[in-house]
Amino acid sequence: MSPRDAAQPNSRTGTGGDSAGSAVQRAYDTLRQQIVSMSLPPGTVLSRPELAKRFGVSQTPIREALQKLEQDGLIRIFPQSRTLVRRIDIKQLYETHFLRVAVECEVIRRLALHPQEEALKRARAIVKMQEVLIGQLDQMDLFNEQDRNFHRTLFEAAGVGSTYDLLAAQTGHLLRCQRLDLPKKGKMTDIVADHEAILEAIEAGNVEHATEAMRRHLSGTIKRVETLRRENPDFFTEDTVELT
Repeated sequence: MSPRDAAQPNSRTGTGGDSAGSAVQRAYDTLRQQIVSMSLPPGTVLSRPELAKRFGVSQTPIREALQKLEQDGLIRIFPQSRTLVRRIDIKQLYETHFLRVAVECEVIRRLALHPQEEALKRARAIVKMQEVLIGQLDQMDLFNEQDRNFHRTLFEAAGVGSTYDLLAAQTGHLLRCQRLDLPKKGKMTDIVADHEAILEAIEAGNVEHATEAMRRHLSGTIKRVETLRRENPDFFTEDTVELT
């Protein structure tokens, strides 16, 4: 898919009757998804007039959507010049990972102490859907969507669903790394196995095993960052971060 094609909104996002707020959100959601899925890779130039034409809106909601993406750290706006999709920021990537581990391990601790049967059933159903998708590289976006649904389900079961949304807004760089890592042989299988291990530990009420399973799961891609950077040097910043 070319960057030009990727920026084209789908048929569900017609413009008739869009309020200013919904037009901003629609443009933001579409562009963010295309950036984190690498349909719009680092270095892609985003033209405000072209985007306005494709979304069928004025430049004002496009400008506001781009400003939100800049706040997410996914693009850089050069006033009176151009707008570029930013490279994956190594420093921000590790900071997001640190935050995610801290929050999600606490979510899992709570669930292991107080398992929620209905939520666990929903989570297991999601894992089953992911299992069906293993090896289908043309369905990676759907696999990733189910991955996000799995984690959201756990947050909601722990009574902190809105925290998931706050955290998700910070994960753009991490999601791009995961998208680069997902096609690797065995990666989908590992993710499904991790999810099953997490659920089994929660159901058993084993706090230590559950939190350790989540910690191990969240560290999968982060351990491969340097390899991913060597394979895709134009996609990453040149920062180096030492883990202790």
